Amino acid sequence: MAVFNGAFPVLPGKVDTARSFAKETMGPRRSGYDESQKRGGITRETWSLQENPDGSAFVLVWFESPDPEQSFAELAQDSSDFALWFRAQVKDVSGVDLTAPPEGGPELVLDWEA
Repeated sequence: MAVFNGAFPVLPGKVDTARSFAKETMGPRRSGYDESQKRGGITRETWSLQENPDGSAFVLVWFESPDPEQSFAELAQDSSDFALWFRAQVKDVSGVDLTAPPEGGPELVLDWEA
């Protein structure tokens, strides 16, 4: 199983919006999230909110999938109501447009397993 581990910026003034987004994803929109994760082949995902002393913040996203690039492609192309809402929330909180992800991505510099 491959993993994705990346940091999404939280735009100024959007920390509470990021928290609300996570709560709504795991609350009223949970069934749509579950379906989206299944379509993307994602078996586990975590989000951590990292607030920094300089006032900046990031959402740290980690997930397992057989093919993380394909998982992102699936989400980018998904036309379900949930995916449209989810992509809009990500763009509102971080400014990142999941329909046009940047080339490359995080560079894995250490991967240890017992």
